[in-house]
Amino acid sequence: MAVKMSKKAASIDMTAMCDVAFLLLTFFILTATAKIPEAMPVDTPSSTVQTKLPESDLATITIGHEKVFYDLKGREVRKKTLELMSAKYGVTFTEEEKSKFALMESFGVPIEGLKSVIAMKSSERNKPGLQPGIPQDSLDNQLKEWIYNSRIANIEVNDKELQIAIKGDAKEEYPQIKKIMDILQEQKINSFSLVTGLRGKNF
Repeated sequence: MAVKMSKKAASIDMTAMCDVAFLLLTFFILTATAKIPEAMPVDTPSSTVQTKLPESDLATITIGHEKVFYDLKGREVRKKTLELMSAKYGVTFTEEEKSKFALMESFGVPIEGLKSVIAMKSSERNKPGLQPGIPQDSLDNQLKEWIYNSRIANIEVNDKELQIAIKGDAKEEYPQIKKIMDILQEQKINSFSLVTGLRGKNF
């Protein structure tokens, strides 16, 4: 007489798999870098070039809506540049203000109004229309001084020449871009990068 074995549904314990999934999720959340909102977002022109900008020894000039913003990599370089600009324009900054400035992203305000921008929270700083842009006309060309002094600061701190990148809005008028290029060429800077948005190649 044959004995029939009762069939039981096979079950898999998923506890270990869930633990691993949550550990991976936690890891990615903790190690991810949040995208900081830009003070002046611009729509960069399209390009198929995939060369990345360097992570250090870089200054980025952002041009859009007839305004110019300036960004500089490296906390110590930023602090040194601010000290040089402070001496140039006679605007004093406290050590706390220098430390806050070293953590800031791009800014677009005359040196005389920089203290009030430093005192703001990051969310307040990035409100549209708050920062009028860095002056770059012939009578008060502060952008030229920011570039010149940040080059000196980068050599003193990192012992390297500062690289320049121009990030322009695709709809920006050419004369505005040309003005920035003229400022660079006055300082014998003939090599710089143009920041573009990546697009797919058409075959």
